[in-house]
Amino acid sequence: MSGVRIDKWLWAARCFKTRAKAKEAIDGGKVEVNGARTKPSKEIKVGDEIRYRAGFDERTLVVLALSEVRRGAPQAALLFEETAASLKAREAASELRKAQGPSVRTMGRPTKRDRRQIHRFTSAQD
Repeated sequence: MSGVRIDKWLWAARCFKTRAKAKEAIDGGKVEVNGARTKPSKEIKVGDEIRYRAGFDERTLVVLALSEVRRGAPQAALLFEETAASLKAREAASELRKAQGPSVRTMGRPTKRDRRQIHRFTSAQD
């Protein structure tokens, strides 16, 4: 196998849950191969460096093997190696997020009782 499409490889390496999400990330400019933006049809080779953002994390991977088939996580981990700088940066970002404390989260949709209280509060101020 001389090369594999980047979207297939990212899916097979379990970087993204579906090929469609991998393609969407590539089209959105969140994936770079050897420092340059890429297209989903770009063929990667062993030794290429892939940098991608998913959620809060940005990872830099070096391709060790090629695969078009999605297998279990232990086999997928053999397809790439994350660089030391990437690991260090992700750990630092994780610690920073933990130090900032929990983000603002809502309790979900208001209940019927909550809506009544909101209505009373807003109509009382008019």
